[in-house]
Amino acid sequence: MSKREKSERVATNGGTALGQNPFGALSAAELPEAKIPALQANPAPTKPKSRGRLEIRRLKAGRGGKTVTLVSGFSGIGAAEKDALCKTLHQACSCGGTVNENGEIEIQGDQRERIAALLREKGFQPVFAGG
Repeated sequence: MSKREKSERVATNGGTALGQNPFGALSAAELPEAKIPALQANPAPTKPKSRGRLEIRRLKAGRGGKTVTLVSGFSGIGAAEKDALCKTLHQACSCGGTVNENGEIEIQGDQRERIAALLREKGFQPVFAGG
């Protein structure tokens, strides 16, 4: 190896410091104290606000003998929230589901009890309708 190649190498032994520290001039004496709110011992449980009444139906007609659970009666809920709710419901029931063109949620199979429990947790008031 020639002398020139040795002189062009970069030292890896730590070398000098990187320069100035941008936070070196800050001191804790100049900063205001943080205000930490007092924690309540036992906050009063709040009743979740009712998000509306939903009808849960079991249908077979027009589906080749297959049973579906239909959730309808949504008011004040956007399409994105319906899609998220549909995804939560069909994943919890371990089956397929979709939001149909009428804005109703269809879940495959007879899942009425499980869907009603999940909707109660979300703050809705589920009601069984039809057969």
